[in-house]
Amino acid sequence: MPYRTSAMLFEEGEFVSHAGLKLPWKIECDAIKPEEWSTLAKMIRDYEPQQWRKAVGIPRGGMALGEALNKYSTDNPNDPVLIADDVYTTGTSFKEFIEKKYPKSATLQWCVFARQPTASKVKALFTMPERGRLGSNWNRSY
Repeated sequence: MPYRTSAMLFEEGEFVSHAGLKLPWKIECDAIKPEEWSTLAKMIRDYEPQQWRKAVGIPRGGMALGEALNKYSTDNPNDPVLIADDVYTTGTSFKEFIEKKYPKSATLQWCVFARQPTASKVKALFTMPERGRLGSNWNRSY
């Protein structure tokens, strides 16, 4: 699991999201320790009523969460695949990853942080309030 002891969870600056949006701050999940990923996975297990056959993290940010969630996998081919990511901004990463890797599979979709309320099937442990749906206000000047 990636972990940088010098990383700060919340960073100010100029960043660009996976969808190409300009962001004035980011959530740097490389600051999350491996044991904290395990706790976050347990929290998702506690909130997700469905079982899943395997958990898969969206590269790169979701890899640590996917790995931590796999200990709760059933290996039952009838169960859906749980797709995990660290931070949700617009949902583009989930959409592209599922279309490419699991287009015909039933999926559960989870992230730790959502920068706004999520769309479609994505669930988040922590969601920030509405701020211009689908990132429209992320491009404003600060």
